[in-house]
Amino acid sequence: MSRTLVIGDIHGAYRALEQILERAAVTENDRLIFLGDYVDGWVQSPEVIDFLIQLKQKHHCIFMRGNHDDLLLKWLVTGQHTEQWFMHGGQVTTASYLKVSDEKKQLHILFLESLEDYYLDEDNRLFVHAGFTNLNGVKHEYFSKMFYWERTLWETALALDKSMDPNDPLYPKRFTLYKEIFIGHTPVTRIGETTPINKANVWNIDTGAAFKGPLTIMDADTKEYWQSDPVYKLYPEENGRN
Repeated sequence: MSRTLVIGDIHGAYRALEQILERAAVTENDRLIFLGDYVDGWVQSPEVIDFLIQLKQKHHCIFMRGNHDDLLLKWLVTGQHTEQWFMHGGQVTTASYLKVSDEKKQLHILFLESLEDYYLDEDNRLFVHAGFTNLNGVKHEYFSKMFYWERTLWETALALDKSMDPNDPLYPKRFTLYKEIFIGHTPVTRIGETTPINKANVWNIDTGAAFKGPLTIMDADTKEYWQSDPVYKLYPEENGRN
């Protein structure tokens, strides 16, 4: 039987990506939904993108756009960067790309340009890197950058009173539009966790692979999940974003 498997923020951790696909026993029958932020953190960002391009040739893959992916795309196309991006993993990534041929860089640009802002499946489940702000849903979002930059969806889910009825007029409308919402972007390590966390109907799959946590892949139906080793242990010679 086919599964819908959701993968959290990879952040250049190619070794961890290999681990979770093996531990989840991924097959060509599975649908793989990647939530974005493939780069910035560990040194193997180019290898991650190479692997994902190849993976798509044999597997049903859907790739969301993360904010770090968008920043890398801009640098690859224009050569421009911000100091803030460099401080949050961009410097390691650009150094890694010094070893990448111009031909391969063009393939990576095409991949980054092809990323999706969001994905809605047949069961009205939303997959998006960060979130959305429009109270009428993703198809009405005014500013597309919100799909891979905003954090209020997750912050609201964390602060929501668990006893509030979804039919209450004060209940946040964004949580009533979709059966479930799967996000990354804001690592759950910020609240002291390293496993997927569910608040309201939001599942956060970013388990802090860029920092001290593992990389996670989760079955969207059963909620069973598999994790890599803590990523910093797979790259003992590096700091990641720590």
